[in-house]
Amino acid sequence: MAAVKPRRAAAPSVPLRILTAVPICDGHDSAVITINIELARHGLEVIYLGYHQSATAITRAAIQEDANVVGLSSYNGGHIVFFKAVADQLKRAGSGDIPVFGGGGGTITKADERLMKRQGTHRIFFAGTPFEDMMALIKKDYARALKPNAKFKGDRALARAITIVEAGGKAPAIKRTGKAKAFVVGVAGPGGAGKSTLIDELTSRFLQKTPKGRIAILANDPSHPDSGGAILGDRVSAIYAQDDRVFFRSLATRGSLSGVSAAAPAAIKVLQQSGEFDLILVESVGVGQESDPFGSFARKQRLVEAVLFVLAPHYGGRIQLQKIALLNGADLVALNKCDHPMAHTAKTEIQSRLDQNGKDQVLYPTTAAKHFDPGVDALFDAIQALAAKKS
Repeated sequence: MAAVKPRRAAAPSVPLRILTAVPICDGHDSAVITINIELARHGLEVIYLGYHQSATAITRAAIQEDANVVGLSSYNGGHIVFFKAVADQLKRAGSGDIPVFGGGGGTITKADERLMKRQGTHRIFFAGTPFEDMMALIKKDYARALKPNAKFKGDRALARAITIVEAGGKAPAIKRTGKAKAFVVGVAGPGGAGKSTLIDELTSRFLQKTPKGRIAILANDPSHPDSGGAILGDRVSAIYAQDDRVFFRSLATRGSLSGVSAAAPAAIKVLQQSGEFDLILVESVGVGQESDPFGSFARKQRLVEAVLFVLAPHYGGRIQLQKIALLNGADLVALNKCDHPMAHTAKTEIQSRLDQNGKDQVLYPTTAAKHFDPGVDALFDAIQALAAKKS
């Protein structure tokens, strides 16, 4: 099979989206992290999947993210077989238009490159390639026209619709393929509170308790105000996104100062119109004390049906709690990382702060780093109760 030849297009007005990952049985991530930073510095949006990733996981992520290209960093010597597996799976999934490139220091030889290109890999970058040359080639070769494609089905069709609304276009008509009515929950909190890990554990509970349903996650990360690039890294924590019943899409804020992408409302609508999802979780960027990313205090209809606010025990004391606006407006409040020594005091202080609101708000203590945490069980049950009530 010949290497995929990406269609040349005029430079897009929006950042290129590149999915990077390290293959299974390979824990060498220092090189790919350096490349990720350089890509973002040059204005690209980098969806980082992490290391020790299977070909199936990489293919699923590339499809759901509607990536321009997949970049693999391989140092374990299995590159000839692995790169081919990713290219083959993309083609079988109807997404052979997503090319694959990569590098591996001194582990990939020129002879390997010739064979890999015949098997479907588009390009190999060898050690010593200047960053500027690498970035220029990526921008030139992997640009594409952002338009609907009638050949796309399933998750790729949803992903392309979200790509179009991210670029400011009108979403194409979404074929309703299911009968589900999604309950939409916004998840906010300061950076480092463990939102992504908590969302992953909630995803696990959903998969256990809803055997035939699907869940969607829209994870927002900040764009760099200088370059316009972004490191979209929430998939690193998304262990349960490996399940086909999970649709995971990373969004960059692209200048939006609300805490979520300006395209988030349209992206939610795309997912709702498909009828495939019972639950949609929308994760904001790490927010500040005055933030209201989902319009909890808006006079008009807010962006989501319920807001979950997540704190960690190291918030800085009771005076800081008094300043956090979303403690007044959240439907659910979780104190995560409750294995921390400060958690006992934090529980008392936060619950006292919630009691002052007079809204019967309940604090849910969680330790999302533990897979079978009863606090996460209770929080998920509360989300289900809200969904049942609002339906």
